Amino acid sequence: MADEYLEFSTPTLTARPQVTVDAGDEGYAKSLAPRHVGMIAIGGAIGTGLLLGAGGKLLTAVALYINLVSVRLFGEIEFWFALIKGTAIMSFLVVGVWLLGTGHEVAGSGPGLGLVRDYGGFFALGVLPVFSVLQSVVFAYAGVEMVGITAGETREPAKVVPRAVRSVTWRIALFYVCSVLMLALLLPWNKYSATQSPFVTVLSKIGVPGVGGIMNVVVLTAAMSSLNSGFSSTGRVLRSMAAAGSAPRFTGLMNARHVPYGGILFTCAFATLGVGLNAWLPGEAFEIVVNFAALGVVTTWIMVMLCHLLFVRCTREAAGGDRLARPAIRPKGWPWVNLVTVAFLAAAVVDMGVDGGKTGQWTVAAIPLIAAVLGLGWVISRRRMPDVTR
Repeated sequence: MADEYLEFSTPTLTARPQVTVDAGDEGYAKSLAPRHVGMIAIGGAIGTGLLLGAGGKLLTAVALYINLVSVRLFGEIEFWFALIKGTAIMSFLVVGVWLLGTGHEVAGSGPGLGLVRDYGGFFALGVLPVFSVLQSVVFAYAGVEMVGITAGETREPAKVVPRAVRSVTWRIALFYVCSVLMLALLLPWNKYSATQSPFVTVLSKIGVPGVGGIMNVVVLTAAMSSLNSGFSSTGRVLRSMAAAGSAPRFTGLMNARHVPYGGILFTCAFATLGVGLNAWLPGEAFEIVVNFAALGVVTTWIMVMLCHLLFVRCTREAAGGDRLARPAIRPKGWPWVNLVTVAFLAAAVVDMGVDGGKTGQWTVAAIPLIAAVLGLGWVISRRRMPDVTR
């Protein structure tokens, strides 16, 4: 099959659930198995944010190769990357439970709730610092929406995607909440450092040999996984946008292996800017990327909430008609959950400007410029968009 552009046809919405016509989903190989989708869902969320918080030319080149070869290869490698990250965290939790159960001292202190109580409680420095790290939290959770993007590449999305979405909740609770709680119970908060993985800190205090090297491998895997999934998801979103006429036509290109290489290469071009930024501002690059990435994630999530809000309203207005039908999986609490989520995310952006330091202030100050560029792009591209009102 020769490389080809998408056929820019008007998407059709139908009340029959077995018929799904979306130009952005056409042409894929449907080669992702349920186990791939399930691990991609959590693998996208477990990045370096939890394990460390710290990439380069080699990572970019490898991730690009994986994405361009085949969807199956991407799914298989992402599965094992996510498994490595998950296994590392689960191993730490097992060690932590053993330390708590036996009362084994860690750096001269007995583990337990006493460490929290004796060092100022859960808000040792007050409540405000909790809000000052919101952008880092948002950045850490970025990627969970990838599970929805995989729908076009699995044979039974109506079954596989809902199952993966439901599993994300308990997996995040296990990997994130339990890990952070365990860290708080094993060492006083002031024993941790921003320059070292908290897992390495704890394990080195109990004499685990070679833990630094092992965790470096895990962190490298996490970084590789995040970059890998980022190329995949952004490339597919760009292809879908190209199908709708809202992105350049070349981002809709797909090769003979059913890989949307146009969008992936376009994404890679922007990723290499991060390598240059790190060379230019090595001490500030990560913080800059975290802030702008968090802004992008917040914007994406806000648009998801607003689109869902309008979609449900449209389906209710069209009840009994044949143009719109809601899928079987339906989030509860509409419209209040949508509105509360949007308000919280907007507050996170405000907090970024107030408590995010100089980098956060510059990030928020850049919003009008970003909005102007996106608005200009909308004006230019809307002439190529299909008329879906007919």
